[in-house]
Amino acid sequence: MITPRLRTAMLVAVFLYFFLVFKLLKRKSLNLKYTLLWLLSGFIMLVLAGFPETLNVFSKLVGVYEPTNALFAIIFFCIIIILMSLTAIVSKLNEKCKRLTQSMALLEKRLREAEKRENP
Repeated sequence: MITPRLRTAMLVAVFLYFFLVFKLLKRKSLNLKYTLLWLLSGFIMLVLAGFPETLNVFSKLVGVYEPTNALFAIIFFCIIIILMSLTAIVSKLNEKCKRLTQSMALLEKRLREAEKRENP
């Protein structure tokens, strides 16, 4: 199913992927708690690249006739999980930004009122 050349190329691509993730983590471009999902998806890619027969086992277990369809299902699942995680992060940051803006507006109002009292 997978030629040794393709398997080698896939393994090299996965190791480049891990290198990029760890480089971004080291430069603090990625937060550790968000990096875990990327590492999990990289681990899944590593298993599939290193042991392609696991894809056949998974496809038979799930009842998918073609292993390539099972691969697309796995990829789709990983993307959905990452998107849900990113949506939750954006929602939380949006709420924090809203609270910060409201807090800043209240502080500005207090400052203006204090200036009016000092300079009638």
